[in-house]
Amino acid sequence: MPDTGAPGIGAGPDVGAPSTAKTLTVLALGMHWFAEGSGGMDRVFYDLVTGLPAYGIAVRALVEGPAGVASATDGVVSSYCPISDEARPLGRLGRVRGIRRRIGELVAGGGCDVIATHFALYPALATGRLGSLPHVTHFHGPWAAESRMEGEGGLATTAKFWMERPVYRRSSRVVVLSRAFGDLVQRRYGVDPARVRVIPGCVDLPRFAVRPDRMAARAQLGWPTDRPILLSVRRLASRMGLDRLIAAMPAIARAHPEVLLLIAGKGRLATALQQQTEALGMARHVRFLGFLPDADLPLAFRAADINVVPTIALEGFGLTAAEALAAGTPSMVTPVGGLPEVVAELSPDLVFASSGADEIAAGLSAALSGRLRLPDQAACAAYAAARFDPALAVARTAAVYRELA
Repeated sequence: MPDTGAPGIGAGPDVGAPSTAKTLTVLALGMHWFAEGSGGMDRVFYDLVTGLPAYGIAVRALVEGPAGVASATDGVVSSYCPISDEARPLGRLGRVRGIRRRIGELVAGGGCDVIATHFALYPALATGRLGSLPHVTHFHGPWAAESRMEGEGGLATTAKFWMERPVYRRSSRVVVLSRAFGDLVQRRYGVDPARVRVIPGCVDLPRFAVRPDRMAARAQLGWPTDRPILLSVRRLASRMGLDRLIAAMPAIARAHPEVLLLIAGKGRLATALQQQTEALGMARHVRFLGFLPDADLPLAFRAADINVVPTIALEGFGLTAAEALAAGTPSMVTPVGGLPEVVAELSPDLVFASSGADEIAAGLSAALSGRLRLPDQAACAAYAAARFDPALAVARTAAVYRELA
């Protein structure tokens, strides 16, 4: 599979070097403009929209919201169907028509060289209105399969699959965050491997390069300074594997009686996970922090002894694993999707033997006891800086766009 994760691949500029080539214009279709609480997809979209101009790529972007995004971005980003749009009161059908119309207007207006989409719904709704422009799909995950894991019915998930599949198969290029997701788009959707490009995710390195040491960070957050702390920052959803991490805690607590697991995030499984914790008698060892403000994330990662990513399925990259490394804290992950690609070259000991509770317990107990020698703060931060600099991802993405234009 072609891999733009390595320097020199593609027709774009050298990695890390702004382009002096002819300016291209990309029409980028995203979901939300990055804000407090946004997910990894929105983070990638934001980094590209703001970073591509330095590499000779002008961007015109459309997103669902928030309201006022056009004025906040000097018109670079606008809404598919603003709240004031006449289509909004018409409900879902009016929303669909508004999205189709807005995309069609921008394509028909000319001046764009490439269309780049970050969620399959929008190009699916705009079928017949994208013209003959080259189309790059940024694949952030299998929409139908993720919905199915969260309990959505078969009819709805089948409809999603038949919406997303032709989008990926017709795309001129499909950009994925890991080799694992590259394999998935070929196997599940029948994408031609010659059209796949691997561009790993990135981290806002200066933001996560926090100054306080671990104990000072804990003091600022009001966390215990006399207990080993495990942290997991995850949406409380089925595929995140938090139930297995909680199931591992009794064995970990027997070996390390003062251990504390802090779970940050919100989601539909909040009550079920809290009930599981109580049923296991782990209330002293597991605490739920709820939503953790973005401003506190770097400090939280720095304060933990180990960041844990226990995903059981459909993980294309694992942004929190990379963010914790940038803050100087080792991330231990399950061998699922793209997670091993994020950490294994730093140390193979950072990957659990499986996503089962027993293997998670064994790995964390060994790490806490020192039987596994985890990378220190300097090694984690240096590794993150070398691999997850946004400039690398932006330059590699610019190269993909230039392949087509």
